Amino acid sequence: MRYLSLVWSNLKRRKLRTSLTILSICVAFLLFGLLCALKQAFTAGIEMAGADRLIVRHKVSLIMLLPQTYGKRMEEIPGVDRAVHFTWFNGIYRNEPKNFFGSFPTDPEAFLELFPEYQVPPDQQEAWLKTRTGAVVGRALADRFGWKIGDRVPLTTPIWPREGEEAWTFDIVGIYDGANKNTDTSGFFFRYDYFDEGRTYEKGTVGWYMVRVHDPEHAVDVAKAIDAEFANSPYETKAEPEGAFAQAFIQQIGSIGTILIAILSAVFFTILLVAGNTMAQAVRERSEELGVLKALGFSDNLVLGLVLAESCLIAAGGGLVGLALAWLVTARGSPMPSMLPVFSLPHRDIVIGAAIVLALGLAAGILPALQARRLQIAVALRRHV
Repeated sequence: MRYLSLVWSNLKRRKLRTSLTILSICVAFLLFGLLCALKQAFTAGIEMAGADRLIVRHKVSLIMLLPQTYGKRMEEIPGVDRAVHFTWFNGIYRNEPKNFFGSFPTDPEAFLELFPEYQVPPDQQEAWLKTRTGAVVGRALADRFGWKIGDRVPLTTPIWPREGEEAWTFDIVGIYDGANKNTDTSGFFFRYDYFDEGRTYEKGTVGWYMVRVHDPEHAVDVAKAIDAEFANSPYETKAEPEGAFAQAFIQQIGSIGTILIAILSAVFFTILLVAGNTMAQAVRERSEELGVLKALGFSDNLVLGLVLAESCLIAAGGGLVGLALAWLVTARGSPMPSMLPVFSLPHRDIVIGAAIVLALGLAAGILPALQARRLQIAVALRRHV
């Protein structure tokens, strides 16, 4: 600590150069934080997937429908505990495309049983079971539009026109919270019987099923049994674990991890060159001063430590501020709630970012520090003369 003032004085020697280097590092770590939050948004479904849940869809494509009667048949298969169906509704609020969000007709009782991560108060659960036009919405969605319990919400959809009417009308009877911060609370769920009665075509069909199995260890075997049950029928199925389904869906746009690594590798390599050049210039400009310090009794290792401390302070000044800014940005929530309902910077990525800050400081300063350590007093003072 007693040499901190010396390091600080060296940092202030070229204020503009130091400031620009710190700013560059700050931008790099801000980008790191935002990309990590983006990765979290895309992979949250995989992390939150239940080990005991399967997704059952049409064998050909997710957009093809299945009979509603499949649910009861699935529950008769050994190993299956419960099945609940969903259908993509594509609801739009106030007839404005920007007000799009995920909305799904389902069976309320089975839904509440299979998804404990969606926390709905008991009185609101009861209201949903009793209200034919009732809907429960996520906290994030309710906050987005200022909805509260008792509101009547009209929704339009380009997929499911309603008989005789332009808009579907729902009563908000419940607002659910997530069991943790990664739970998606941007959904809109309503009763299938109300939906099936009002739509103009494809009555008696659903989009896909979520199935809970008794023993997660036998989930793959149960999935095979479900597919065998409906093999050679007009509506063959494909059953797979919820996590595998979410991962396959994300991989349609590419490997998020590979994309993230590629971008950040290019950014940090550039920043390493910038920071390394800054430290190299600083050491060259202070050669004679380093020679004086050694003449006064500063050991070679102490000089090396002073240069590395300067490099690490520059990296920390930019990196930690960049991480803090990324955390503040993501703490405000998703900039696109309909597309990225989960948007947060995980604690593990903050720790990884802090470790990268330290590594960047050491990597950028090690060569100039070794140069300063090897500097001979006579050579340094001769340059001054």
